[in-house]
Amino acid sequence: MTELFSDAVPVNTVSHLIQLSVAPVFLLAGIGSLLGVLVSRLSRIVSKSEELSNILLMEKSQSPVDRRSSEIRQRLDFLERRRRYLNHAILACTMTGLLVALVIMIMFLSAFFAFNGSVLIAVLFILAMASLIVGLLIFLREIYYASHPR
Repeated sequence: MTELFSDAVPVNTVSHLIQLSVAPVFLLAGIGSLLGVLVSRLSRIVSKSEELSNILLMEKSQSPVDRRSSEIRQRLDFLERRRRYLNHAILACTMTGLLVALVIMIMFLSAFFAFNGSVLIAVLFILAMASLIVGLLIFLREIYYASHPR
């Protein structure tokens, strides 16, 4: 097994590849932190929605639909919209992480199998940044929506 890789790629080439992959790895760490924030917000929204749904169910069993039930339904609709925004932001940021991981993988594969992957790496990185921008814009929209309830 060791003879397979012994003369394929010099150690200094691998070392250089690791140096080049450090920035994308830090980007992955940042994306992971952002995903943690998004999932935390989503978790709070889901908990609040479940709580309001339980209140609504208890009210239905005790009395006919009244003004309070209508307000709870409006609040549930508001939370549902926020949940959708966060789901889309999570999807976009997860795609960013996947694309950055592919960039790192192709960097190593291009060195090990001696092909020019620079165009593919550039395209994937541009797609990753576009996906991150979309995710951040959707997150910004959710924050604005949450701070300006109607």
